[in-house]
Amino acid sequence: MDSQKHIRLTPSNSSILVLALWSLVLLLLGLVFNESLAEMSGIWMGSEEYSHGFFIPVISIYLIWVQRHQLSFVKDFKASILGLTILLLGLLLFLLGGLATIRTIQHYAFIVAVTGVFAAAFGRQGLKVAWVPLVFLLFMVPFPNFILNNLSSKLQLISSWLGVEFIRACDIMVYLEGNVIDLGGYKLQVVEACSGLRYLFPLASLSFLCAYLFKGPFWQKLLIFLSSMPLTIFMNSFRIGVIGLLVNSWGTEMAEGFLHDFEGWAVFLLCMVLLFIEMWIFSRLNGKKIAFSELVQLPDEWFSGSKTSQMEFNLNKSVFAALGLIVFIGASGQFVRGGEDIIPQRKAFLNFPLHLDGWQGQRDVIEQKYLDTLKLTDYAIVNYLTPDAKSSVNFYSAYYDSQRKGASVHSPRSCIPGDGWQITSFGQLTLPDIQMQGTPLEVNRAVIEKGEYKQLVYYWFQQRGRSITNEYLVKWYLFYDAITMQRTDGALVRLVTSLDKGQDIEVADQRLQAYMKDMVKVLPEYLPGKDIVPVSSSLSD
Repeated sequence: MDSQKHIRLTPSNSSILVLALWSLVLLLLGLVFNESLAEMSGIWMGSEEYSHGFFIPVISIYLIWVQRHQLSFVKDFKASILGLTILLLGLLLFLLGGLATIRTIQHYAFIVAVTGVFAAAFGRQGLKVAWVPLVFLLFMVPFPNFILNNLSSKLQLISSWLGVEFIRACDIMVYLEGNVIDLGGYKLQVVEACSGLRYLFPLASLSFLCAYLFKGPFWQKLLIFLSSMPLTIFMNSFRIGVIGLLVNSWGTEMAEGFLHDFEGWAVFLLCMVLLFIEMWIFSRLNGKKIAFSELVQLPDEWFSGSKTSQMEFNLNKSVFAALGLIVFIGASGQFVRGGEDIIPQRKAFLNFPLHLDGWQGQRDVIEQKYLDTLKLTDYAIVNYLTPDAKSSVNFYSAYYDSQRKGASVHSPRSCIPGDGWQITSFGQLTLPDIQMQGTPLEVNRAVIEKGEYKQLVYYWFQQRGRSITNEYLVKWYLFYDAITMQRTDGALVRLVTSLDKGQDIEVADQRLQAYMKDMVKVLPEYLPGKDIVPVSSSLSD
């Protein structure tokens, strides 16, 4: 077939062939990404934060479909080179994500690959037409858990504080300790489900769509999109405040069951109304008298153009190049999969010694509801008395034999404020006299206070022979070691000691370091280093 020939939108064999070949490209792409897409849809079904994910691709496809008259399949292979390059990048990211068995990489790789296919088929002009609907697909990808947990913790604290301020404004005595609201007769804990993420992600998607369709200057569109965050925070705080008032008057039933869920839906709908009011105000400022129902409308030119122009169906070698890339790299992906995690041999924390050179310990336990959140493999909490029995050190370590599928160490820096403690000092401290597996130990050092109480906290992440203080560096080495070592095991180690009133902080430092000198002698038996003896393998998928 002549690649320079124009084929109009008619029921011809040529147009059917072009559509069939590019449809085959998308079908093969879906087959290559089938496991990551299945996991992503599973997250949509199992998480209220991402339950809107099913609508995102449908809306994107519709937005492209109504602009189809502005699209034409490219005639020249050179016009497809950019798209094929983007497709190749997406497929390479797919291989990288498969090698590390990190699904989030593959989720984003799918969007990159789809963008590449679209650009290969319709060229730069096609990207100009559809770049916003393609970017909109990003809203269907779940955030990595460590980002989600940090964001949730911060939103919990902000929403709790604002909710309490609302209750106080209603002349009701209330006390806030972290994310626990104390009404005197009742206590309410602002848990992850009340952090506001269930509103934020759907509302951010909606505000992005509204900003895209709103007729106004760019700065107004940007504000419409960015307003989703403060709207979510303030309305979720208002909801928490209202629940506090209802509980104070009628009991804890007001914060449970159907009524609790109904309040959530009502607040989300109110957020939508406020978003539309914001758009209406902007339209008034622009001198336009637009009805509320006309604030979000598809531009008339998207439809009127279909009467004067038609899609051209041109065929060139780019479709076969795309098919070749997908088949080759898709097949390669079957041979470079990360496969199974190597699980190292180690002692169980159940055997962690309660007596360490004069230190006397008493074991503690974590409640099941917290274990369900942490998803750890093994842990130890031991309260040790100093040899003179005058002070104590709390030892806590959480171990994960695999951190691939959402189960990973939680940073104390995110969790400490939730218990009502304030971090008054934070930094890193190198301890040359204390070595962990042959290397001087560096720890995060935090001084925390709650009322008259003060504590000193040391913590670090022990990850496959490395002692790491930066939680984001933990994620990098998790990715790197998954590829190079086929391991993702690791642990958090945290030590806490309390200070007596007026006690010098250096005394607490000396106490923790004295304990650590004895503790690090036995800890490597429970937290595997770089050189290990495999005990078994765990399916990473």
